[in-house]
Amino acid sequence: MRMPAVGHALIAGAAVCALCCAAPAVVGWSRTPWGTVLLLAGLYALCEPVWRVIQGGSEGLAGFYPVLLAAAFLLEPAQAALVAVPGALLAPVRGEPVAARRIWRAAQLSLGTAAAAGAAWRLLGDGRLDRPAFPSLLLPGLAVALVFCLAVGLLEAAVLAAAERRPPRAALRALPGSVPPYLVHGLAGLMMAVLWHSRYGPVSALFVLLPMHISCWVFDRYHRERAAHQATIRALVHAVDIKDRYTRGHSERVGRASVLIGRELGLAEDRQEVLRFAGILHDVGKLGVPTRILRKDGPLTDDERRIIQLHPEYGHEMVRGIGFLEDARAAILHHHERLDGRGYPYGLAGTQIPEFARVVAVADAFDAMTSTRSYSRARAVPAALAELQACAGRQFDPRMVRALVRAVGRHGWHAAVTSDETALPAATVCKNASATESDDRPTRSEGAR
Repeated sequence: MRMPAVGHALIAGAAVCALCCAAPAVVGWSRTPWGTVLLLAGLYALCEPVWRVIQGGSEGLAGFYPVLLAAAFLLEPAQAALVAVPGALLAPVRGEPVAARRIWRAAQLSLGTAAAAGAAWRLLGDGRLDRPAFPSLLLPGLAVALVFCLAVGLLEAAVLAAAERRPPRAALRALPGSVPPYLVHGLAGLMMAVLWHSRYGPVSALFVLLPMHISCWVFDRYHRERAAHQATIRALVHAVDIKDRYTRGHSERVGRASVLIGRELGLAEDRQEVLRFAGILHDVGKLGVPTRILRKDGPLTDDERRIIQLHPEYGHEMVRGIGFLEDARAAILHHHERLDGRGYPYGLAGTQIPEFARVVAVADAFDAMTSTRSYSRARAVPAALAELQACAGRQFDPRMVRALVRAVGRHGWHAAVTSDETALPAATVCKNASATESDDRPTRSEGAR
């Protein structure tokens, strides 16, 4: 896609502003501490390309900024603006046009570093690192990092809106989440500057970079692994939604309702994440059920219902070997069990049913009752909650039902329509042992809908 004229104009304007910002350091060359400027610029030029290669050439918040923030503490704004230029021009970039992207990156970081140095100069004044009390520098250091974050983030949002035609609100959406990493880089930059300015000299400042590289590498690996997990789950859920048109969107809502219950139960964040996976993937076993049965318009026969009731076991086997889903497997297998032992696939009762399976069972039935499908009409949320409460102790764990009632009362719930066809009877969960969730279509023995 060709960059629009406004994008080229923005990049050119930013480059001119960066040149004007750095010009005083060049004009007043005799006052500029070129040894410090060149050493920091060379260090950043070494760190940034290597770091981007490690991260696969990614851009944006993947940058390695402690050196730039150290420059903000050690140098005047015009001098600090020069430090970012060599590394930004040498670092690999993704996408075309490469030259424009590199010029933009150099201008963006140059302006951001100059803004941070201006904030440091204003907050701490000349000789700002001569004071021995390091803790007194923490709050100003965080403020300087925040200025750098805002400058770089707002410029990034501007170029995304101008060059890639993204809505301004969408371009700004990532800015709040970028603050914590920038603050960490700011503290590392402050430590570098303090050591640089100490009697141990610039060499001591290098010791800050190794742990920063390691911690950033671990952080990046975590986010890459998390993104891979999300992609795996999205692919599985999308496959189920394509195959079973009657319950499109159901899995995501069950995951959301399961997390609401988990929060009310006081589960830790990591357990809530496992519970969300279990809720989203509880029906993944439907990929093993013949499509003609899942999409059948008429009542199900007894044999067809028995085939559908195999989907928990199919799902359990499908996620076997996917390490991050190991804790969710029991919920996928047992989410159709009932407290009275009349569920499937194994007829477990009471506390024999895993806790997460009892949570997903309630979330599953709740969404089934509050969603309009081609074979059932949605109930109002209060009516669905009343039905769950009526079934508590027989079909559902009363503790999970109470947690859902509290959560819905606090956060509300938006019912969904999952089929374009005309709905008929209202979904029911307690009419018999197998009438849970999306298996609530009647069999032929129960008559046509």
